[in-house]
Amino acid sequence: MSVEVSSRCRRRFAAPLCCAFLWLTFGPASGAVAGQGGPGGFVFAESEELVYNVRYAFFNLGQIRITTYKSSTIDGRPVSFTRALIDSYRGIPFVDLHAVFESYIDHSMYSRRFMGKIKQDQTWDFSRYWFEYDRNRVIVEMGGQDTVITERDTVEVKGPYQDGMSLFFLARDGLFGTTSVSVPTMIKEKRVNTTIAFSNRRSSVEVDAYDYPIDVVEFDGTMEFTGIFGLTGGFEGWFSNDEARVPIKAKMKVLLGSVTVELMDYKRAGWLPPRAKE
Repeated sequence: MSVEVSSRCRRRFAAPLCCAFLWLTFGPASGAVAGQGGPGGFVFAESEELVYNVRYAFFNLGQIRITTYKSSTIDGRPVSFTRALIDSYRGIPFVDLHAVFESYIDHSMYSRRFMGKIKQDQTWDFSRYWFEYDRNRVIVEMGGQDTVITERDTVEVKGPYQDGMSLFFLARDGLFGTTSVSVPTMIKEKRVNTTIAFSNRRSSVEVDAYDYPIDVVEFDGTMEFTGIFGLTGGFEGWFSNDEARVPIKAKMKVLLGSVTVELMDYKRAGWLPPRAKE
């Protein structure tokens, strides 16, 4: 039985930093562009932690912290558990946002389970997706106070889907592809498509946290979704030109410019941002 998702929950999940995080994480359709090293490649590194600063023009809005945990299995298939913590900085006018995104990602690069929760006005709202591919459906649960389910919905799907977290790793896995693809994606309880153009185009970028230009591979694309504050659907990404394929920088277009997401700190054993050749 389909249940209409409340406008209250929709407003909560449309918060600006959540949009910025989701727009960072675009990638190719599952299996369309295999990354080096096979499915998953080297992108699932246990205990990896990536920290990003979110900026609009000269204003720093908040921080995104993405952690990868130990692999396990769901229905006999290997998955990795990942978590993103999103927090606005103190003192930002009209913004006091805290969010958690969690996803179990199949090593063939699609979503198995997803949970997102937002804290605003001292209240937590959540949204959970249970992907039941053998029954061609997604069970959506929504509610508050972490565990109190107030609404349920059943969404029909055909084939693997992505969520905001799985897209982050899917993009890394397919970075060195050279095709344009369309990704079936579940965003804010809606089925949309993300188009991305991978060209394996090498370049370099500079970010505030590092004193040298970083060797990267760039791509761009659009999403069939228009966000608040003028997010228009266009995005660009620059990921490290190495086996780890760490996202270094991303830009999301808005009506009056762009929102920038930059790597500011990391923990990944044996990895350094590759230096671009002078």
